[in-house]
Amino acid sequence: MARAVECTLEVAYADDATARAVRDALAPDDAGYVRSRAEGPRLVAEMAADTPMQLLHTVEDYLACLAVAERAVHAAKG
Repeated sequence: MARAVECTLEVAYADDATARAVRDALAPDDAGYVRSRAEGPRLVAEMAADTPMQLLHTVEDYLACLAVAERAVHAAKG
């Protein structure tokens, strides 16, 4: 992911299973723009872009998808 601008987001969850479930829900949207992994109870997402504005758009899109994934995982747990 050698690009001019990079960002790493880390989100902590209550447990490993939640971090993995959120990562799995986000995986289809990661293609080419984001590399994400679960590290214990944390979700780590690495993003890169050619310009700061492109990175801003990638981060905004990722955060919107993250919010939906978190709601879905929470609803699935009951």
